[in-house]
Amino acid sequence: MKVELEADKCVASGQCVVAAMEVFDQDDEGIAILLTDEVGEDRLDDVREAVAVCPAAAIRLARQ
Repeated sequence: MKVELEADKCVASGQCVVAAMEVFDQDDEGIAILLTDEVGEDRLDDVREAVAVCPAAAIRLARQ
């Protein structure tokens, strides 16, 4: 699955990093950044959690 992040919507809550630290990080201002934009089954549940807890709805999963 492909992970899409709209960084301009990010409110720097860090919830995505807590949910999926292998996929997300934060820059110096706390804005989310993607470490990878493709995830396998092993990380899919974590990314789904990140999508669910993002207060800005800035993260999406999309089929390739």
